[in-house]
Amino acid sequence: MFDEVVEHVVPKAGPSRGLFPQVKYEGFEPSPFTDPAPLIEVYADELRLRELRPITQPFDLCPVQYTLPAPLTCLAVSSDKMAMGLASNTIVLIELAHPEQVLQIPIPRKPTEMSLHKMFLDPSGRHLVITSHQGENWYLFRGWKKPKQLKSFKMVIESIAWNEPALLSSPHSTSTREILVGARNGGIYEAVLDAAEDFFKSQERYLHLLFTLPEKSPITGIRFDLFPPSDPRTALIIVTTPTRIYQFVGPPDRRSEESGRMFLPIFSAYRETAPKISELPGTLIHSELHFFRPNVDQPSSLPKSLAWLTAPGIYYGTLNFEQSVDDHIDSTQLFPYPTLSQPEASTASTPPPQVPISIALTEFHLVLLYKDRLIGICTLNGKQSYEDTVPLRPNEVVRGVATDPVRRTYWVYTDQSILELVVRNESRDVWQIFLEQRKFDVALQYAKTTSQRYEVLSAHAKALFDEGRFFPAAQYYAQCTVPFEEVVLKYLDAGQRDALRSYIFLRLERTKKTDLTQRMMLATWLVEFYLSKCDELDDSCAAEAATSDAQNVETERVMLEEDLRHFLETYKANLDRDTVYELIQGHGRTDLLLFFATVVGDHEYVIHHWILEEEWSKAIDVLNRQSDLQLYYRFGTVLTRHAPKEMVDAWLRQPALDPLRLIPSLLQLQHAPRDALSSNQAVRYLNHVVFQQSNTASIIHNLLVTFHATLSPTPSDDGPLLRFLTTAPCDPLTGKPYYDLDYALRLCKRACRIQACVHIYAKMGLYENSVDLALEKGDLELAKVNADMPESDLPLRKKLWLKIARYVVQDKKDIKSAMRFLEDTDLLKIEDILPFFPDFVVIDDFKEEIAHALEGYSAHIDELKKEMDEATRTAESIKQDIAELRNRFVTIAAEETCSVCAQLLLTRQFYVFPCQHTFHADCLISLARECLPTHALRRVLALQTELVKESRTVPVNRSATGTTDVQVGQPVRQRTLLSTNFVGPALQNGTKAVAPLGRNILSAGDKLRDLIIPDALAAVATAPVGWIPGIGLAGGKKSGSDKEGEKRTERSRAELDDILASSCPMCENVVAGLDKPFVDPEEMDTTWAL
Repeated sequence: MFDEVVEHVVPKAGPSRGLFPQVKYEGFEPSPFTDPAPLIEVYADELRLRELRPITQPFDLCPVQYTLPAPLTCLAVSSDKMAMGLASNTIVLIELAHPEQVLQIPIPRKPTEMSLHKMFLDPSGRHLVITSHQGENWYLFRGWKKPKQLKSFKMVIESIAWNEPALLSSPHSTSTREILVGARNGGIYEAVLDAAEDFFKSQERYLHLLFTLPEKSPITGIRFDLFPPSDPRTALIIVTTPTRIYQFVGPPDRRSEESGRMFLPIFSAYRETAPKISELPGTLIHSELHFFRPNVDQPSSLPKSLAWLTAPGIYYGTLNFEQSVDDHIDSTQLFPYPTLSQPEASTASTPPPQVPISIALTEFHLVLLYKDRLIGICTLNGKQSYEDTVPLRPNEVVRGVATDPVRRTYWVYTDQSILELVVRNESRDVWQIFLEQRKFDVALQYAKTTSQRYEVLSAHAKALFDEGRFFPAAQYYAQCTVPFEEVVLKYLDAGQRDALRSYIFLRLERTKKTDLTQRMMLATWLVEFYLSKCDELDDSCAAEAATSDAQNVETERVMLEEDLRHFLETYKANLDRDTVYELIQGHGRTDLLLFFATVVGDHEYVIHHWILEEEWSKAIDVLNRQSDLQLYYRFGTVLTRHAPKEMVDAWLRQPALDPLRLIPSLLQLQHAPRDALSSNQAVRYLNHVVFQQSNTASIIHNLLVTFHATLSPTPSDDGPLLRFLTTAPCDPLTGKPYYDLDYALRLCKRACRIQACVHIYAKMGLYENSVDLALEKGDLELAKVNADMPESDLPLRKKLWLKIARYVVQDKKDIKSAMRFLEDTDLLKIEDILPFFPDFVVIDDFKEEIAHALEGYSAHIDELKKEMDEATRTAESIKQDIAELRNRFVTIAAEETCSVCAQLLLTRQFYVFPCQHTFHADCLISLARECLPTHALRRVLALQTELVKESRTVPVNRSATGTTDVQVGQPVRQRTLLSTNFVGPALQNGTKAVAPLGRNILSAGDKLRDLIIPDALAAVATAPVGWIPGIGLAGGKKSGSDKEGEKRTERSRAELDDILASSCPMCENVVAGLDKPFVDPEEMDTTWAL
């Protein structure tokens, strides 16, 4: 068997291709019924010519590589499934998505018994109906291995109308649903086929004759559509014969989907009345009906147009599915058949047009198939736009054209080959055709390149301009490439300045943002147009003030100004500020000038304008609406002088202002006339800065003091100044106010603000001056307040109160007032003020006060006696406790061990602490030197030195001390020499002796600890056996010097004992070492670390 592979050969455009196409020729091996040698040569010549032809035509005819095992009789394609009927009564099925899979299914009939006529493949590609010239019909479902005969179908089928919505929306259904069958005898049948296996039912569920055409001509085409798609209530059935086209319209019966009979009510209605019929007479025996459906991806979509092959020509029209119309075929045209060129024919007579063998309908073309060529006619203008020859071998006969309605592919087939008609660039010239028909919007939809779009737009704009529709023309002129100067001159010549303004505006919108110069020129020109139009409308308003059109003109002017404002706001970045200022000023539009300055952020210009107009409130309002702080500083002086309250309100709304830079503006209010009842605006702002914003600048505080001291409404009113001085914030570090006290004092003295001066003196700590000044002015209460201010200095307070008392006694000479004065303070007594009384004062005036004072003294003496008695009792109790402490003892066991060395405690001198820790004397010294502070170590070292010296001068009775002292004496003597040498000079000569021995020895605690020798210190610090305090060793008398030395030694030992035994070193180390690690860094064992 030959290589049966279906392949779509698509020639590639370009000059680099070779002479022969890049295809394989396996599909043209010798067939059993042709001579292969001449066929290959002829076909190669055709391919060579096709190779050299540029791809500029709307279609391209490409051969399919497949070797037919027998002559091809009929072909059907749908949903990329191809079914071929061969003369050998064999059905070949190919799925174009997998062309290597070819299925051949024979029909159990011999070619001599039956010959195939047509094949009908449903839109889903699952159901195939085969009809023959003898009237036998066969049914093949996808997946079957052999077809089944339709025994009830006793007819020659010419056409079938499939139920496209049902078949395409149910891909797994085995039923065809309701279909219409057109027979050769003129009968229209309704049938349902079902491939489901049912023992009691055949595949043809039912077949019912619905209608028979009166002329009984073959039904060459039939189709039905249900509309509207969302709610299909009406069916349109179109039926064609070689000479007539019928339209049947009516509601289908959709109550029972299984029983069928859906179209019976429609055709029953036409038994008494005739349907819509259009007739094109002729002698043609064959005919075809084709439809084009644009939305093939939607199963319920409706077809757009139809084409009917008739003898006079091709009947073409569009479908109208509105229920209110009688004729559902609109815009009908009859395209005559073209005259074919005959090179060998005589030029004397023109041959008549030939009827094509078959046709196909695309979106914009009719494809006509003749016995040796293909011709394409555009349905938009009826002109021929395509012609191509069909490559034929000798004796090869063209059969027809098959269309895939779902995939929109077209196939030309002969008895020996198959060719695909590929739609390349069908809509290439469609835009031009619509342009010639002045259908500009449709032409614009099909314009693919930029130049084509510009051509359509320019033609549309010119047509609108010629019609006098200048504004729509401006929109299209702005989108095309017609020169700007040409369009402007056309509008100027026509006097259409408003339309020209619209055109310039549209051009500005379409100009690139990077073309800054062009955008600026266009925007500036538009401003001039707007201003000129505003002037024109102003003149019209003035001229038509008394007419009825005045209101309309005024409305137009307002709208135009609003458009201009919107334009200035939108395109402010494309306008030069100075140029626009000049333009607007030239037209006298002050309101627009201020608006534009506000839009571009030139608030300085607006504020300056209102200041020149002396509109202070408007200037401040503009100042409030902007955020540039520099303008506050620049215009603050003039605005503060003329509108102080409003200006201060503006300052308060801007907390970011620097008050120091506003001082020149504030000084404008120093000498400005002011209403006595109104508050000082400068003081109001400075109070806000100081107390609300917590400003600490001394200049601001000094300025506020200045305004309070010099600009008070009444010179005698010190209330505001005193309130500020009292509540003014102070520096938290120094405790002094931020204003300069000296400056404030000078200012208040110059302004005769006595109370303020008193307060400032107190702030400066000069309480005597403050009291003196208050008394000088006779303000006794103020003097009292200032006298109590130095709370921590009692002598000073008493001195101040004495001054006040002297003032009261000597100056006022009021004895009773002086007596009442003593009640105001607890610092003065009657005896303190008696020296101020004059000699002639009678004691009767203050006899009661003296008696009261004496009673107080007596009570105070009694309290002191009680305190002395209590102190005596406490001292006696302490002495008793000390005596009891001397007799305190602790019982220890004989086997008690030292807490440090773990040896028996009784072997050497030892210490016992209340915490039950016990230590040998040397062990205690070793442990205590590690925890004692540096000053204690130095004292221990000094005591060690003194005791060593005393031990050298005082002989030791060895018979008394025993052998233990003899053994210990020698090492102690040797070890104490080092301590003596190091410590002696240091203690004798102070810090001067430390330098020669090394400053680090006594300053560093570790060095001092090394100088303390526990064994030696224990030997000299503890008393020998037989030692009696105050007497010495028993059994001998001592001289006076010896007794003095023994007392010194005893004192040194007692002091050393106090230092060492003040606290248990082991317990103290536990508390002191809480923040220390359990293991010192030098004790870490790192041998096991990785």
